[in-house]
Amino acid sequence: MRSFTSCACVALLASAVFGGSFENAGCRAEWDDTTLTLSNAKFTRVLQATAQGLKTISFKTADGVELVAPQKVKVAPLTITAEKTRYSPVGEEGLLVVAKVASRTCAYRVFPGAGGPLVDYGVTTDFTVLGPEPADYRGKLKYDRDKGAAVRRDADFLTFASGHLRVTEFLFADKTDVQNELEQEKEWLLNMLEAPRFLAANAMDAQDVATGVGVVYLRLAPLPRSRPSFGPDFLICGRPYGVGPVANGYAVGEIAYTGDVAGRERALQAFQRALRGYRPGRDGIFLTNTWGDGNRDERINEAFLMKEVVAGGELGVDVIQIDDGWQKGRTANSAAVKKGGGTWSTYWDVDPDFWKPCPERFPNGLEGVVAAAKARGMKFGLWFGPDSSNDCRHWEDDANCLLDFHRRLGVDYFKMDSMVIRTGISAERQRKMFDKMLNESQGAMVFDLDCTANIRPGYFGLVDIGPLFVENRYIRKGDSRLYWPHFTLRNAWGLARGIDPVRLRMEVLNPLRFPEAYGDDPLAPAKWPADALFAITMSFSPLGWFEISNLAPETAAAMKPLVTRWKAERANMHGGALHPVGARPDGHAWTGFVVEAADGVSGYALLFRELNAADSFPMDLQPIFGSRRFASAEVIGGRGKAELDGATLKVQVPNKLDFVWVKFK
Repeated sequence: MRSFTSCACVALLASAVFGGSFENAGCRAEWDDTTLTLSNAKFTRVLQATAQGLKTISFKTADGVELVAPQKVKVAPLTITAEKTRYSPVGEEGLLVVAKVASRTCAYRVFPGAGGPLVDYGVTTDFTVLGPEPADYRGKLKYDRDKGAAVRRDADFLTFASGHLRVTEFLFADKTDVQNELEQEKEWLLNMLEAPRFLAANAMDAQDVATGVGVVYLRLAPLPRSRPSFGPDFLICGRPYGVGPVANGYAVGEIAYTGDVAGRERALQAFQRALRGYRPGRDGIFLTNTWGDGNRDERINEAFLMKEVVAGGELGVDVIQIDDGWQKGRTANSAAVKKGGGTWSTYWDVDPDFWKPCPERFPNGLEGVVAAAKARGMKFGLWFGPDSSNDCRHWEDDANCLLDFHRRLGVDYFKMDSMVIRTGISAERQRKMFDKMLNESQGAMVFDLDCTANIRPGYFGLVDIGPLFVENRYIRKGDSRLYWPHFTLRNAWGLARGIDPVRLRMEVLNPLRFPEAYGDDPLAPAKWPADALFAITMSFSPLGWFEISNLAPETAAAMKPLVTRWKAERANMHGGALHPVGARPDGHAWTGFVVEAADGVSGYALLFRELNAADSFPMDLQPIFGSRRFASAEVIGGRGKAELDGATLKVQVPNKLDFVWVKFK
């Protein structure tokens, strides 16, 4: 959790108490002794002070659409302070407004790119029923009248102007070593007969079915099963007709949008970019990691890494990363220890020199391989395991260790593994660790947060630190067939409905590794063209989960032209908004992504023909681009044809398990 009092980057300016205004970076707060108005170019929200706290009496979109119904409230005195703020060193500058009503204190952060505030309600409604990782947390979400009244008292329950709401609950899953369906959705057409119910989820949407206007909520917290204490996130009910967040100690983004599903996706991505801005050259880059070939740390040494650097330079890789095994200490995952040996947490207690380069594998240190990568235009990355023992008491040692690599060697990319959230104290210390490194590196350091196992911050617990390392999939000798390209495509497609795509590190493996494990399965990796496997990842932050020097020459040769063109287009792609289109991938669909480009005058469509009989696919662009029309559609990757007919894009891909990449001008 990050409270409004612990922000690392607040400015010094505060405003008057009983009336006034404050503006910064296009964000504005105005108030008198009972009313607060927050606004930017995307929304205007008016809140009235009551004895219980601030209640929204108006919430309008940029074009003036009113979202909430008229309300009568009994007013109370209000005290306001306002100052400049950032969520973290990598976020937008905006406003922090702290409101005090009676004994209640509530904080609102407003950022220029966000369609609504990030709210910390300043209290925690008493809902705790289980500790970390409850076996059946959803079965504990029982509603009762007292708890419902507490929610409406302690947070800002919105009574909507529309009588026809579609409420969507987004259910995300991590621990991807044992889970493969990473995003699912549940919908209600909210009726006045709908019994009140609590939802435990990081995201919820309430949309007017008729107009496509709505409010989407995003809870900045670990997934419900991974919190030190458990309670619901949202309340929905038919009478009073509306939805609202639960004050559970975690801040929540409350974001207005227009434009139906595409507008919601656009708003969610913009909100996350307000907390961690997209920086070309730092974000959305092609990173490789040797662990994916299944050799663990057996081959990691200076000579092998020099081969990786040469091969990476040829392929067009941006960052060469060494996984577990570069360091002097040995973990429980190392091939160099017997079963049950090594450690997975108490690194500093086992050996104060645990995180120095292994003298046998790197007798000259890491300087040589880092310099070799730099000479070929690449950066370097390392695997690292923050010490979670004793409530992360070594958090400062961990931060100083990585800052030393950043300062001495220019190593900026770190895969963060083995983290565990056991208590609120450990979560606080993990937050301090990342704040220290982001502050002292001016946001240059990038952390891939592993989401594959254990009780971790997950997709929304640390939104500003870097990408999410989503999957560990392997192709191993024998019958281990964990990597299926259509599964990676399915997970990327689903997660992108709620998560900024640049925050998703999605993997591509060596498709020719142990092909006998798949037999003649028509969806085997080797059945796909090698560049199509890279194309699955290139709307995100691509992860080459392989030993580059072990790729077959024909595989590298097939990928390289697409990597080269992608690097020329990626800033325009990643700087815009991405939308999953077509059907949810299942190995037999037409599916893919459309991008509203950053330049405002172009766009992209990346469409995949899985195993289906239709060689053509028509797609209506109007839900995404509205009345905008493009003059041409150029095929810039893959194999196929594309033409525009008004707002309809028609593509043809002659071969199954292939793709076409189109740029609109």
